[in-house]
Formats: sequence, structure tokens, C-alpha cells
Amino acid sequence: MQRYFLDSIDNEDGKVRIIGDDYHHIVKVMRMSVGDFITAVFPNEEVAVCKIDGIHSDYIEASIVEFIQERRELPVTVTIASSLLKGDKLDLVIQKGTELGAYQFVPFISSRSIVKLDDKKSSKRQERWQKIAKEAAEQSERNRIPEVRNVCTFKQLLDLSQSYSKVIVAYEEIGRSNNNHQFSQSISGLNDGDSLLVIFGPEGGFSELEIEAFTAHQFDLCGLGPRILRAETAPLYALSAISFYFELQR
Repeated sequence: MQRYFLDSIDNEDGKVRIIGDDYHHIVKVMRMSVGDFITAVFPNEEVAVCKIDGIHSDYIEASIVEFIQERRELPVTVTIASSLLKGDKLDLVIQKGTELGAYQFVPFISSRSIVKLDDKKSSKRQERWQKIAKEAAEQSERNRIPEVRNVCTFKQLLDLSQSYSKVIVAYEEIGRSNNNHQFSQSISGLNDGDSLLVIFGPEGGFSELEIEAFTAHQFDLCGLGPRILRAETAPLYALSAISFYFELQR
């Protein structure tokens, strides 16, 4: 069933009202009719099967048939911090990263970032990224939509890092040194419910000063296997490895 994220249950009778882009998607794209079923996800991550009762000029009314139990989220909350990337590469990271279970995305500006965004462009880009995350969360049947934070500076990223259980920095020089165990060792120390921040650099990698700052904050510098990955590939590799470790291997 098609999945939609709703703000709330409309009233005590267990009715929901669907408006805006979701209304348009149901009516114009999916071409659903009265009597069809959808899956609704609420802010508390509860999931319900709903039946469409009425299609009006600007809203759809549906009734909750039953709540269902699902477990679609990673046992640890993983935030992907990615330096701004060229073209639509960050769109890909957010779309596929959402499918792979990322909890949150933090775009940031590093010293070697080629892309430059002013406040207006940054706000529009953030809105676009959030929409991409919503659509990917619906497609992959997540229980929540990952938040895409506003673009931050390198210093703001360092300040933000203090709120996580562990911080890992993907650093290609560790991979070149054939140290392929640090990443698995770092995530093996996490427990269910812990929060993990994984930081990825731009196409040109991190500067020496940035690596020194990470080291001073005692972040784990990790390689991601024996091959050097593109900036848009590395976050997806890391999320896949985390999913395997916490969801498939156990």
C-alpha cells in the first residue's frame, strides 16, 4: 500500500484528513478511489491502515481500519554529515541514505567545498532535500522522515558533534594504510538507542587542519575498506555496513 506521513489523527472518531501534495498524489498520480486503502504514519511513528471514505475538492477523508506493528528503523540513530557536493550528488546521498535508514542529514561547508550557497539558496536547497527525504521515506516504508538540517559551517558541525554517543570521520588515508578494521571496531561499541554521527568530506577530501580538529575532538578516523570511494558513495557504504551489523548479522 502507498504510504503517507500525516501530522495527526483528525478527531476522536479515528478519521484522518489528507491535503496538499499528498492529496494531489493520491488523486492525480495514484488515481485512487473511495474504498481504496493507504498506509498512514503519524508523528509518534505509529502506522495505520486507512480506508478512503471521501474525496473532496481539496482534501481526502479516510478512516483508520487498524494500527499495525512495524520495525523499520535502525537500532542506532545514524546522522550523516556530508560536505556540500557538486551537482545533484547530495540529492542522491539523501535519497538513498533515507532508504538505507539514516536518521538525519547535516550538510556542511568544509574548506575544500566547491559549492557555495548564500542564505536564500541554502534555504531553497534544504526544502528540496527535505522533500526528497519524505518521498524516499514513503517509498522505503520508513516509520519516520529523516530531518535534513540547514547547511552549517565546519565550526557549527564540531559544536553539534558533542551531542552524539560516537563520532566517526571517513578518512581515505586510513584506507590507504590498509587499516580496514577501525570502522567495524568503532560501531561494535555502540548499543541499541545510541546516536552515531558519521562525517564525510567533499570531492577533494578534508584538509590537514580539519583532520587535526577531528583528532583534537577525539573522533574515530576510519577507512571504508581497501578501495577509495567517491564522496557520494561513501555515506551509502557506511549505512549499508551499519545496517548489516545491527540488523542482519545479529
